[in-house]
Amino acid sequence: MENDLMSVQEVAALLKIARNTVYELIKRGELKSVKVGKQLRVSRVEINRYLSQPHPAEKPQVPAPPAPAEEESHGAKVLRDETVLRGSELVICGKDMVLDILVAHISAKNDVIPVFRSPLGSYNGLYALYQGRVNVATAHIWDGETNTYNIPYVKKMMPGVPCVVLRIGQRMEGMYVKAGNPKSITGWEDFRRKDITMANREKGSGVRILIDEKLRLMGYPGEAIAGYDTELNTHLAVAARVAAGAADVGVGAELKMPSLEGVDFIPLQLECYDLVIRRADADKAPFRALMDVVTSQRFRHEVETLAGFMTAETGRIFYV
Repeated sequence: MENDLMSVQEVAALLKIARNTVYELIKRGELKSVKVGKQLRVSRVEINRYLSQPHPAEKPQVPAPPAPAEEESHGAKVLRDETVLRGSELVICGKDMVLDILVAHISAKNDVIPVFRSPLGSYNGLYALYQGRVNVATAHIWDGETNTYNIPYVKKMMPGVPCVVLRIGQRMEGMYVKAGNPKSITGWEDFRRKDITMANREKGSGVRILIDEKLRLMGYPGEAIAGYDTELNTHLAVAARVAAGAADVGVGAELKMPSLEGVDFIPLQLECYDLVIRRADADKAPFRALMDVVTSQRFRHEVETLAGFMTAETGRIFYV
């Protein structure tokens, strides 16, 4: 039984949130806990139940000055309110674990560079970069017309703004299904079936854009799919909903899920995960430090071993 219980810190690490956020979820009754001595513990079953529940899609947020920071995420402050960027800080959009590794390396290399995190997804992050509300966007957005990632969106969403696109790595995107694949799901065409219920991602995320682009090319409306309106904010939450039996299929990145059993992964296509910055910023000290980290061998090793990315193109630079 003890092996099934996790500390607040372990829960925070698994969900990639701050400890204070875990305490708040427990306080609100959204996450059930038990007391062992003086310590709170949460069962893995309860975590899977929480992840499998639909939660309101995260509203776009923008970074703020250091004072109103609400929490910390792996060494970087998570900021919520709008601010005017000074140029001496890095404000990095995105929620993926690979960004935690990036922040840790930047802080270790130069601890005088303020690093902030914003939870904006790919589409909203590029929009905020264009508006000047953040200065580093992450993107993993597939374009159905060109069958390529990110570059077409950067060109369209950053008009008149020359950009540098820096590749973090590549990973496999595919479908989460119940262990043993009882409904014999094989690919995108299965979304036409009336016996399939899906778990979806939030609007603006790279995965949601991939799903909607594939459905557009199929000529099939998403609204016709049971569960299409169920929006979840992470790959893990989608996989957990499938594991719990609340959905037959979800789309996301291939994950190492030691705490989540009962899910198989069907690989579909290779995704490119990139950082986008303005070319005008590239020679400034914070951005040089960022680029030095991404092109380092040590970062490449950790991205591959800890985050599960393929690193043959890590550090590759595109000028748009």
